[in-house]
Amino acid sequence: MLSSWSRLGACRLARTTAAAGRKYATSADDFVLAEFSQKYLGYRKAAFTEKLEIFDADKTPAFPIYRVTDAAGNIIDHSHDPKFDKDFALKIYKDMTQLNIMDRILYDSQRQGRISFYMTNFGEEGNHVGSAAALEPQDLIYGQYREVGVLMWRGFPLEQFMHQCYGNSKDISKGRQMPVHYGSKEHNFATISSPLTTQLPQAVGSAYAFKRQPNNDRIVVVYFGDGAASEGDAHAAFNFAATLDCPIIFFCRNNGYAIRTPTSEQYGGDGIAGKGPVYGLHTIRVDGNDVLAVYNAVKEARRMALQNKPILIEAMTYRLGHHSTSDDSTAYRTQQEVDEWGDKDHPITRFKKYVMDRGWWDDEQEKAWQNEARKRILTAFNDAEKTKLAHFHDMFEGVYKEVPEKLLRQRAELDEHLKEYAEHYPIGRHLNK
Repeated sequence: MLSSWSRLGACRLARTTAAAGRKYATSADDFVLAEFSQKYLGYRKAAFTEKLEIFDADKTPAFPIYRVTDAAGNIIDHSHDPKFDKDFALKIYKDMTQLNIMDRILYDSQRQGRISFYMTNFGEEGNHVGSAAALEPQDLIYGQYREVGVLMWRGFPLEQFMHQCYGNSKDISKGRQMPVHYGSKEHNFATISSPLTTQLPQAVGSAYAFKRQPNNDRIVVVYFGDGAASEGDAHAAFNFAATLDCPIIFFCRNNGYAIRTPTSEQYGGDGIAGKGPVYGLHTIRVDGNDVLAVYNAVKEARRMALQNKPILIEAMTYRLGHHSTSDDSTAYRTQQEVDEWGDKDHPITRFKKYVMDRGWWDDEQEKAWQNEARKRILTAFNDAEKTKLAHFHDMFEGVYKEVPEKLLRQRAELDEHLKEYAEHYPIGRHLNK
């Protein structure tokens, strides 16, 4: 048995040990929590909890949709009016309407068999021009294939739009691309590729290269659709951009459908914006049919991107046209749905109110501009249609500084083939070498 003194000492030892244990446990908890927060969670402060609660995604509030005007074009809060001057505002309006007219002419020409393929931009003009207007000319653009208004804003000639769709000898790519797969080094617009989402990792690579340059004043903007966001390349690009702190804006135009797949079957979470924070991207959801809101969002995003903060913008819009001329959207949506969107929320109609309310535009000017734009487009269209195709030898050239022996042999084989079977090919439509 322990003596009374021994029992007293044992009690004191027990109390001291317990106190030390509590102190040690607290510091250990702090250590672990700090490690988790700093190293595992990107410096986001976490906390321990004794409440067993599995996160319910369905109860998470959705990202709000930033807007400046309502669907009728009325400014809601004038402190958010970017206060465009007259010339700037009219360029925005004219580019949107000119794009709309060009789409109608080229869509009809495909239906007449005059070009092989086309994709319209009906209903998404505000996304293109509103975002392009907020950027600087030196910023590098990676488009998908529904960002024609970005190139139009940057001054890509109407003639080149037409030459590219015809794939003729005046086309920058000499007819090597499908129609509407534009590209222009002069306008800092990377050539479009058909495979979905390949442009996103490439864009991050370009942004990282810009970041490594001293006194960088350029960012990258990469456009993609809600369907492209389901591709693995998108998630890899988001992760690379966030971990490398790249000066990039991811601009997603969520137009309701990925070819024939509605967004209800595309993802289960909070749209595309909901993916941003989990990757560490600064994120905003914007009304894509509101030119003023798109402009403000991209302007602020560009400022942040120059500080090497990658941004994700989800622009909510609606695709009024078919996905392309190879699609019939009446197979998966009603005409009533399309008509309602066109009547109730059209970006051109909304911005037209902005310029008309300021006395910068009226119905007479509208009529004159529609006629002028149509005439300019048709002139460029007719010139492109009459222009001969590139010489077929061009398909072997322009990639390598010196044409490899293998390609020289293939070119010679083609020449021999055409000598024997020339009557079966439209050689007369091509330039002479």
